[in-house]
Amino acid sequence: MSSIVLLGSTGSIGVNTLLIAKRYNIAVEALVAGNNIDLLNAQIKEYHPEAVAIANEADRHKVNHPNVLCGTEGILSVIEASKSQTIVNALVGYAGLAPTLKATALGKRVALANKESLVVAGEFIDMSLITPIDSEHFGLWYLMNDRPISKLYITASGGAFRDWELEKMKDATFSDALKHPNWSMGNKITIDSATMTNKLFELLEAKWLFDTSSIDAVIEKKSIIHALVEFKDGSTTAHFAGVDMKLPIAFALRGEVTEEILPPTDLLGIGALEFLPIEAERYPIWNIKEHILDNPHLGVVVNAANEVAIAAFQKEQCSFFGMSDMVLAAYEKFGDVKAANIDEIIEIDKEVRHYVGSR
Repeated sequence: MSSIVLLGSTGSIGVNTLLIAKRYNIAVEALVAGNNIDLLNAQIKEYHPEAVAIANEADRHKVNHPNVLCGTEGILSVIEASKSQTIVNALVGYAGLAPTLKATALGKRVALANKESLVVAGEFIDMSLITPIDSEHFGLWYLMNDRPISKLYITASGGAFRDWELEKMKDATFSDALKHPNWSMGNKITIDSATMTNKLFELLEAKWLFDTSSIDAVIEKKSIIHALVEFKDGSTTAHFAGVDMKLPIAFALRGEVTEEILPPTDLLGIGALEFLPIEAERYPIWNIKEHILDNPHLGVVVNAANEVAIAAFQKEQCSFFGMSDMVLAAYEKFGDVKAANIDEIIEIDKEVRHYVGSR
């Protein structure tokens, strides 16, 4: 019986991963979660993992399991001790990098929903061990099929403020930014969707995964088309699918899926589709798109600055556009850095956080 270790079990990707694991009789060797202990306990009761890891030592006594580890070291220990050859990494943010590095160093396959791993350290990760759990990258992979390509496209919803007047966006609050028009996700990814940082990260991911800089993004408001591939013969093919992560998860865990995971797309129900450009006036982070695709090692700078900026926005220490100002200032300040190894990545990350946090 195949088995997995699931990092980020209580988030939406984690919950959907468990549904797929149950459907295909895949054992769950270990669960890793953050602060949602009630849901974690329900998962422990249903899936009987051999080990559990949580973010905070203070929550250990609340977890209904005899083998509970804590913090980053606990997560890494769980991965190291596991027999599973597949690690599903659905952790949020920079915290997901160390587990990806640990798993790949052990030769384990990583079904990766943690964008930041590739954004921060794609240069130092063995791509042959990475399978993305992401509707956009799954869509690209599904379409490419070893045919010669000229350009890859991913789509963006446009985020919470895509239809707001620019003047009004200057006063947007953290809770405003969490009102995504198409789906419910965690706080960080929803804020990143509103600033378009999420899409910049996905372009960087695609660069590492598919070894190309010939990639762009456009807004498709209905989030029905997730990816398009332009082939060298001049034709373009699109990947239509409902907004449901179970399809890429099923492929990541099974390799090939032949039965129905999603209901087929209702073309008449969709009606018209519209593609719109991503404009830097509304999404200032887009000003660095071309430069960062040519200099992907600077992903560590953008990620660190972005995490500090989101925390500042949440605490009302900066405006919505202030987040992008902080990230772009750090990008300019640290434009000459280039890590030669993972230790230097960690050092740059600390320096950028200190710089942005002390401004």
